[in-house]
Amino acid sequence: MSLEHSAADPASLRSSTDRESLPDSTDIAVRARGFLLRVQGGDREAFASLYDLFVSRVLGLVRHVLVDHAQAEEVTQEVFLEVWQRASTFDPERGSVSGWLMTLAHRRAIDRVRASQAGRNRDERIGIRDLPIPVDEVAETVETRVEHTRVERALGHLSPPQREAVLLAYYEGFTQTEIAERLKIPLGTVKTRIRDGMIKLRQILGEEVTA
Repeated sequence: MSLEHSAADPASLRSSTDRESLPDSTDIAVRARGFLLRVQGGDREAFASLYDLFVSRVLGLVRHVLVDHAQAEEVTQEVFLEVWQRASTFDPERGSVSGWLMTLAHRRAIDRVRASQAGRNRDERIGIRDLPIPVDEVAETVETRVEHTRVERALGHLSPPQREAVLLAYYEGFTQTEIAERLKIPLGTVKTRIRDGMIKLRQILGEEVTA
C-alpha cells in the first residue's frame, strides 16, 4: 500500500467500530497535538488516530458548505491527505490542531464550490445547459457569494447566542445535537438560533449586494 493511498483512505487503517466517542475538549486538544507530532515523524498509526478523532467534525463542516454528501466525503479525504503531507507546517504557537484542521477543511470546501461554479459558468459561455444543482441557499450566500470580511461584519449584527450557534455549526462543523450538548440548551433552541441567525445574515448580505 502506497503512502498516498493510506493517507487518502485512513479509515482502512482502523475499523470504524474501534473509533471512540469524543472526550472533553481539553483531552482532545492534548491528544491531537500528541498525534500530530508523531504524524510529523511519519507515524501512520498516529495519523489513523488523528483521523478517528476529527473525521466527523471535518465532514460535518465540509457538508455545511458543499451539501452534496459524495463531494463532502471526497473533500474530507483530501483534507486528511493534506494533513499527512503538510503536518510539519503546523505551528502550535498560532493555534490548536483542531483550528488548523477546520481551517484546511473550510478552505478546501470553498475551493471546491468555486471550482464547481467556474465550471458551470464556463459551460454557460459555450452554450451548454447549466443543470440545476441543489445547494442550500443560505449557506451558498454566506460561503460563496460574499467576501469573508463582509460575512464577519454581518455576523457582528447577530445576537451573541445566534452568532455562537452559527459559528459552531458553519465554521466549527458541530451538528445541532452536538451544539445543544455543548451549550447545555434544548435542541429546539439551537435550531431556532441557527435559523433566525441565518435569516438575518441573508437579509444583511442581501441588502449589501443591492445597495
